[in-house]
Amino acid sequence: MKLFILFLFICTQSIASSCFIVKENEKIIKEEGECHKAFAPNSTFKIPLALMGFDSGILKSEDSPVIPFKKEYQHRINVCKGDHNPKEWMRDSCVWFSQVLTKELGLKKFKAYVENFNYGNKDVFGSEALQNSWLENSLKITPVEQVAFLQGMLNKKYTLSEKAYTLTNKILYQQELAGGWKLYGKTGNGTYRPDLQQGWFVGWIEKNGRQLVFAHHIADETKQEVFASFRSKSEAINKLWYVISDLQK
Repeated sequence: MKLFILFLFICTQSIASSCFIVKENEKIIKEEGECHKAFAPNSTFKIPLALMGFDSGILKSEDSPVIPFKKEYQHRINVCKGDHNPKEWMRDSCVWFSQVLTKELGLKKFKAYVENFNYGNKDVFGSEALQNSWLENSLKITPVEQVAFLQGMLNKKYTLSEKAYTLTNKILYQQELAGGWKLYGKTGNGTYRPDLQQGWFVGWIEKNGRQLVFAHHIADETKQEVFASFRSKSEAINKLWYVISDLQK
């Protein structure tokens, strides 16, 4: 048994570096690891994209519009090969749907929203800004900044319609955790160096009017087969269990 525990410890140390940060309003509940290093947001950027889409009226509801899939669209996972509505887009994390949305928004509106959100380094410039600025490209954000953005969203500090906040929250719902806490969030996966993944799980938990925002990030130090985003989400949920346990004292 001791040898097995030692093996797990060695593996954990060598696979990845990570950050986990939890805040309730301005109070830090938990912070561990390197949380001030910036990475591409990848699919966690679907959270601000959803706010943009619902606020602009391009996205109408959880189920509308249904955007037709075209064979020339970029699809990294097979579940994205098909028509999708906003709820399915968030669930399946389809890049092509995001790119259709940003193209319809246009560069001027897109940049204005990113500025409004004060999102990361706000770098969405360049010829391909609408297509991939958030995908291992110019746009970068730290875990600390992810939490700040999410807190602003929950506090409704951005100049957006009420509908944008309500519908974005709805399509981010994940599951109910221990003690009846509801989990909302989004994963993100990419590579920050050749063959080395980085993965996110960001969001919040809420119960009885309390809301705690969190960000969990993994930066692999050795090549891994399983998506870093899957591992980040799994680790975050495990760590949130202990956070919830402490809250219940």
